[in-house]
Amino acid sequence: MIAYWNPLHAGHAPAHEIFRGDKVACFETPARADFVLSALQGAGHELREPDQDGASALAQIHGDRYLDFLRTAWSQWLSLDPQNEQRQPFPSVWPVRSLRSDIEPVNFVARLGLYSMDNGSPLAHGTWAAAREGVDVAASAAHAVAQGARAAFCVSRPPGHHAGRDFMGGYCFLNNAAIAAQTLRNLEFERVAVLDVDYHHGNGTQSIFYERSDVFFASIHGDPLTEYPFYLGYADETGEGEGTGCNLNLPLPAGSSVAAWFEALEIACKRLGKWGATALVVSLGLDTFEGDPISHFALTAGDFARLGERLARLGLPTVFVLEGGYAAAELGHNALCVVNGFEAVAGTA
Repeated sequence: MIAYWNPLHAGHAPAHEIFRGDKVACFETPARADFVLSALQGAGHELREPDQDGASALAQIHGDRYLDFLRTAWSQWLSLDPQNEQRQPFPSVWPVRSLRSDIEPVNFVARLGLYSMDNGSPLAHGTWAAAREGVDVAASAAHAVAQGARAAFCVSRPPGHHAGRDFMGGYCFLNNAAIAAQTLRNLEFERVAVLDVDYHHGNGTQSIFYERSDVFFASIHGDPLTEYPFYLGYADETGEGEGTGCNLNLPLPAGSSVAAWFEALEIACKRLGKWGATALVVSLGLDTFEGDPISHFALTAGDFARLGERLARLGLPTVFVLEGGYAAAELGHNALCVVNGFEAVAGTA
């Protein structure tokens, strides 16, 4: 399988995050992508740097004001105090409910809160460059399948599925899966499905496509009653307006069995087929792994191979986009199992 990788990803390397109120070492690290790259390369898969510019899809997915802020956020932070090079900015106030979000404050931390859904998505000097290169990775993979490849894999970070049109969150800044889906639409795939198998609901992807009928979003994830992102991902969210019926959430209680997870996968796959998808984007979160430090499902390497096999049987041009998965040392092997399972059914075309 062709694998596009992000040569700038290591520039996004914040030292710590705020997790449940504690200052901890980051779970989302450069090692995650490095393990995946090493596993794919060791198995003989072709690694390519991005060869397409995703700017047009980026402008369709994210708002100009948000992009302008994110592009200059680190330089704004340094302009406040050169010593901020050694510090990480975090928001401390958010425009919830009755507060206004239409006016962009002058205060930097207030602007950061305006564009953040949490305080767990730390910025670093290379965040924008890494996230922006990830857009090109996603666009390149979409072009590859449009040109005839059966599937392509995006090995990029930071991940993207929690990022909405005008906000960051959950380690995500730009929504790579949404970029891939939009690129496929621009390349005249009429009905694109996004299947999110990350432990955490892809709230950003859902919100981006929630009122659209040309992109179907399905997600299998930990029940937001107890699991991040908490405020989206419930089964009664089925789309609005033209998008009514084009959103499927399959929340499962933390600790659900592997059998229950695959039952949900089967429901999602059948719905995608019934809807008539002509291409597939997989938000491939591997934090459903039994050893993941911040998630509560129990899939094994063999289960990931089974996932790949089932996705291949959909018979669709497929873009895999790396999302979560924080048992970093096992991440490469788990990703490779998905690829091997897929190719066992689909072949290597």
